[in-house]
Amino acid sequence: MQLGVVGLGRMGANIVRRVQQHGHACTVYDAKPEAVRQLAEEGATGAAGLDDLVAKLQAPRAVWVMLPAGEITEQTVQALAALLKPGDMVIDGGNSFYRDDIRRAKTFAERQLDYLDVGTSGGVWGLERGYCMMVGGPTAAVERLTPILEALAPGMGEIPRTEGREGRDEGAERGYIHAGPSGAGHFVKMIHNGIEYGLMQAYAEGFDILKSKAAPEIAAEERYDLDLADIAEVWRRGSVISSWLLDLASQALAENATLSNYDGSVADSGEGRWAIQAAVEEAVPADVLSAALYARFRSRQDHTFGERLLSAMRFKFGGHVEQPKSG
Repeated sequence: MQLGVVGLGRMGANIVRRVQQHGHACTVYDAKPEAVRQLAEEGATGAAGLDDLVAKLQAPRAVWVMLPAGEITEQTVQALAALLKPGDMVIDGGNSFYRDDIRRAKTFAERQLDYLDVGTSGGVWGLERGYCMMVGGPTAAVERLTPILEALAPGMGEIPRTEGREGRDEGAERGYIHAGPSGAGHFVKMIHNGIEYGLMQAYAEGFDILKSKAAPEIAAEERYDLDLADIAEVWRRGSVISSWLLDLASQALAENATLSNYDGSVADSGEGRWAIQAAVEEAVPADVLSAALYARFRSRQDHTFGERLLSAMRFKFGGHVEQPKSG
């Protein structure tokens, strides 16, 4: 299958590489010519602009947009809509707000174009591990994109099959689902990211408590100088709280036990706020997710060890750079 890709940042470039590794052809465009040249050297067809990209794709075209949520994605999606022909498709693989997807899908349908929203998780590790994808949009369009989803997904791997799943969607076992109509993919990804905030905050607070047990205010007989890197490592092995995030925390602590190369200022990219907004609208208590979001707000004022661990985990899984210190 032929795929156009717009946006060749950390995830976009690796999406191209993984798709090409599975035998598909990619035509690529980015505002930075060097990013296009790099992937052209790796076998992709470079494009000088959106019009050039569309011209180089065969109908029915499929264009994957991998840009930050907001105005840049909106402008790009609308520009593509004006260039594409009936039967073509745009896929927003970023983290757009799901209500924007619903609006865009309606305008695309009026032009006889397909629009899919694909919540994509995997960060900078996606090339190696594959991407977990949550897709929203028309069934026929999802089916047409399935060869690309299969290429990007991690596959069954070594994860045991869940008992009782007989007769259910096998795509979920391979790493992608058709979550529902337009907007459903990004809505599921939005909640995924809210949960991610909560999980990371739990690790960060736990390790902060462990570290603080060595504080001079603690009674001498209760004061422990704990090896946090070793604790993280042992929890990876057989513990009920083991996870990929813990793997990344262990790696960060092994590299620098004090995490002094992070300042602890933790960004939020929007999905956490939207998840809390959805909880309010649905009258669903979301104590942990809310607290985790507020902790990120606080981190931009006071930086604890736990917040440095949050910074470390975000850098490890997604390459999110938050002005690490040189020392």
